[in-house]
Amino acid sequence: MRPLNEICRILDVFKAADPNPGSELHYHNAYTLLIAIVLSAQSTDKGVNKATAELFKIADTPQKMLDLGIDKLKEHIKTIGLYNNKAKNIMELSRRLVDECNGEVPPEREILESLPGVGRKTANVLLNVWWHQPTVAVDTHVLRLASRLELSDGNTPLAVESDLNKLPDSYRLHINHWLVLFGRYVCKAQKPDCAACPITEFCRCGDKRL
Repeated sequence: MRPLNEICRILDVFKAADPNPGSELHYHNAYTLLIAIVLSAQSTDKGVNKATAELFKIADTPQKMLDLGIDKLKEHIKTIGLYNNKAKNIMELSRRLVDECNGEVPPEREILESLPGVGRKTANVLLNVWWHQPTVAVDTHVLRLASRLELSDGNTPLAVESDLNKLPDSYRLHINHWLVLFGRYVCKAQKPDCAACPITEFCRCGDKRL
């Protein structure tokens, strides 16, 4: 793992290029953001946005989702991987929100993580994007790049999150989006575009292409 000051120098490059990055998921409120994140597991943001474009017009609250029903929900999300299981989780978490939270999405991690289909990563993304909390969500991009860029010595999402949580809040607030976008469009897993890399001076990877 690099020294924290060196990690901050890398993140400063991302910050200069994109000081306020955001999620590429489309949403209208905390509930639709939560549903979009749940659907995005093992799926692309583009695919989720396509599936939810019409869905969120008619079901943008937990009660409206319950009124829609699971069969119609499946019709909207059937192009998304694992849609049957995701549909069950969405209906159950919507019921829980109606019954236990007055139909509102709570900002408490413990409650969020108790909902069906909502794990630590999903809760972290929601808390970060909607409530602007400096929570670090470790997905496949962040896990891969944390190792590749020597941002963490951890080999599990929780270990990587623990290392990245040592950073100041101003970096933690955006690090997930910086790394996700970098991994998605530049430092791709199969064929990194090193010629377009803004942090090549910091890279010590064996497959670096210049």
